[in-house]
Amino acid sequence: MRRKIDYSILFRRISIVVLLLVIIALYGCAGMRPVEVETISYPLHSPESIERNEFSIAKDEDVVGRLVMIRLEKGDTLPDVARHFSLGVNEISLANPGVDVWVPEAGTQIVLPLNFILPDVPRKGIVINLASMRLFHFKGDKKSLMLSTYPVGIGMEEKPTPMGQAYVDRKVVRPTWHVPASIAAAHRKKGDILPSSVPPGPDNPLGEYALYLSKSSYLIHGTNKPASIGLRATNGCIRLYPEDIKKLYEKTPVKTPVSIIYQPYLIGQRNGVVYLEVHATVAEQKVIDVKKIFAKLKDIERKSKRTVDWDKVDKTLAEARGIPVAVLDIHGGSEKGEEQIIAVRHPDKLYGRPEIPELKLGAWYILAAELRDATDAARMAAMINHQGPPIPARVLAKKDSYRVVAGPFESNRKAREAANRLKFDLDIAGMVIELESDE
Repeated sequence: MRRKIDYSILFRRISIVVLLLVIIALYGCAGMRPVEVETISYPLHSPESIERNEFSIAKDEDVVGRLVMIRLEKGDTLPDVARHFSLGVNEISLANPGVDVWVPEAGTQIVLPLNFILPDVPRKGIVINLASMRLFHFKGDKKSLMLSTYPVGIGMEEKPTPMGQAYVDRKVVRPTWHVPASIAAAHRKKGDILPSSVPPGPDNPLGEYALYLSKSSYLIHGTNKPASIGLRATNGCIRLYPEDIKKLYEKTPVKTPVSIIYQPYLIGQRNGVVYLEVHATVAEQKVIDVKKIFAKLKDIERKSKRTVDWDKVDKTLAEARGIPVAVLDIHGGSEKGEEQIIAVRHPDKLYGRPEIPELKLGAWYILAAELRDATDAARMAAMINHQGPPIPARVLAKKDSYRVVAGPFESNRKAREAANRLKFDLDIAGMVIELESDE
């Protein structure tokens, strides 16, 4: 590689501390001890046979889906597995504490939390539970009720998605994003100048489909940043995977009611088993809310004349993994069948997984970092790979260090634009270089 400028003067190495802070801020701490899970049993189910979005709701039941397990392979990331099975990053990472989000160990067995307790609201139209970062779309009536459910990205803490009632005011295919003044100003402060509007295409953060709500300036839309699904990453809008928003768009008529709620504690029943699902960490849990949960469970206990497993309740509250946990069998039978986890084969190809083009002479690249540890380098490359629009990145070994290199880009200008995005999104100060010959 020929450096256009003095590498020793201008290249700024990204420290491990900053890297870890970024990871923790975006995806939570990966240093927790993994939760023990059952060993996968055979035969394995086909991944295509696992329902993840569409469910028929049985009368008087509140739980849909199944817990699933999969064995990770080399090169997997949790965001890629999450997207393939229509889960959010929050759902898969909370269900598997201690598993590295970006560089999980090959052979690790993880849980896919593909069962859900329905929110305690009227089952009509679209319901978005901000606590679980999941959208529920109800169609039909009490005799034949169908559910479509998808993970979502929601508003950042400083720009939260507003709760309340709304409806779908209009629908647009390939929308133009008219940049709000507040967003333009926030980007301008960081040196990122946005245009007044962004036409349809890969740079448009609204994606290919948008449902405009009656709440002014708020939308349910697609995204060009799929790794943000399941995170607090928007300016208040609701964001879905590109493949999920397409399905929701097609089945949602104008005037469909939309209810945006916050329910971190969910209690539901299926086949006589009572489940508890918690989406609030111990630090977020309020005494008054926990007391309400205990009162509701005690009422169920009294009416059923069965004993709630209060140890399980305490553990579920403490772990807050967002997974329905059986805490009472009303009929007094075994809960084993309800809690049994089914195992699936690893897909031949994970849907939406970033593809890295081959190195190309005469192309431009970004030297993002040079790190001593191979795992840290692989983690940074994976984070860069999952930016949106895509920025391909790889790790190149060099004696006793590892370089994280992003590209190729067809021009110096394109490389500089990508470098600016890395600086703005990940605080990575990379250097633009041109690949002319092997070192």
